[in-house]
Amino acid sequence: MHAIRLHAFGPADNLRHEEVEDPVPGPGQVRIKVAAAGVHLLDTAIREGLRGPLPELPALPTVPGREVAGTVDALGPDTDDSWLGKRVVAHLGFAPGGYAELAVTGTERLHEVPANLDFAQAVAMIGTGRTAMGIVQFAEPGPDDVVVIPAAAGGIGTLLVQYAKNAGATVVGLAGGPEKTARVQANGADLAVDYTESDWPEKVRAWLGGRPATIVFDGVGGDAARASVALLGPAGRHIVFGWSGAGLRDGSPYLVEGVSEEVLGPVMMRKAGGDNPVRTLELRALAEAAAGRLVPAVQRFPLAEAAAAHRALENRGTTGKVVLEP
Repeated sequence: MHAIRLHAFGPADNLRHEEVEDPVPGPGQVRIKVAAAGVHLLDTAIREGLRGPLPELPALPTVPGREVAGTVDALGPDTDDSWLGKRVVAHLGFAPGGYAELAVTGTERLHEVPANLDFAQAVAMIGTGRTAMGIVQFAEPGPDDVVVIPAAAGGIGTLLVQYAKNAGATVVGLAGGPEKTARVQANGADLAVDYTESDWPEKVRAWLGGRPATIVFDGVGGDAARASVALLGPAGRHIVFGWSGAGLRDGSPYLVEGVSEEVLGPVMMRKAGGDNPVRTLELRALAEAAAGRLVPAVQRFPLAEAAAAHRALENRGTTGKVVLEP
């Protein structure tokens, strides 16, 4: 099979498209003929040699990627025969191996792909969708809310706009440049604003006519977060799930005591509760997509162009979930 391998931590050009041995599923595992593999901003940090939330960096050489969808083409010993030939999607957890034509994982991680979703959309929901469902647990919007969403053209932002609109909220989506703001508007935001323009907060205030924002869903940090929080009323909530605008290497979130709440991975899982909170959020995300209530935005790259996908993601040149297709 062909796969993307990383032999040394560093720039995107270190990602190499190579021929490697086919993986063999072990007991209780399946092998997936990959049709779509998700690319996450965390992947770019790991590629540089930054551990992030992982317990340790992967041993080199490694095949990056932790989200895959495709068709089960082989079973390991003691694996239920009914999985063979099924359309599935899985988050591989801390184990890499997604940027490849074939990937192996345990059956406990599998979900059947709803009939009305393609593989790229399923990948978007198993990772990005799961995160979006984790975020809204902390501030479920309703008809009385004004929701501000920085990076509203991104994978998570796209879903948060849709979710808030489905709940009846007034949604202000922020994005960089006219092309992205047009996408945000088309996605259903009541107001789409270019946050690269210095007077964007004044434009939002004028459009709201004195009505304060009540929720900011913030995965950006930095100046955009600071200005967004300033739009909140006295009882407003600032839900922080990342700070991509400040940089993954040495950034930090913008936090205001009594207003901001960090809801990164472990906090989301505790909130979801149950025996398997990760799976709870994955099931909710897939159900929302299957019902047509959430439609993920996807930007596709050929598997061989993984380096280009990483560069585009790092340079904010993408919209929606970035997916590699073998």
